[in-house]
Amino acid sequence: MGLHWHGTAVDAGDPARLARWWAEVLHFRILEERPDVVAIARDEGSYPGMLFVRAAPARAGRNSLQLELACDDLAADIERLVDMGARHVSAAAAHTPWTVLADPEGNEFRVLPPA
Repeated sequence: MGLHWHGTAVDAGDPARLARWWAEVLHFRILEERPDVVAIARDEGSYPGMLFVRAAPARAGRNSLQLELACDDLAADIERLVDMGARHVSAAAAHTPWTVLADPEGNEFRVLPPA
């Protein structure tokens, strides 16, 4: 018996709004929506998925966990994410080839350049 990645839970001030944002980013769909919890994944029964749970803001500073997104075109994908409401946290540098963005609630994630 082994472990496998089932999904990621995200605290959110507005779970429905943040879940819709991530669903659009990842080409996922809403699988379940209740007032305080929204689940998204590629398809019913597919993993990993994401769960957005209503929570009061408590975090100050940098995330201790970041999602990493692979992309086909770094500049185009970053432009699309920013147009959708993401904001720049740090740009790619020689020693870190990824770009760090934050979603509309400030959760940081990395966009990796094409392999």
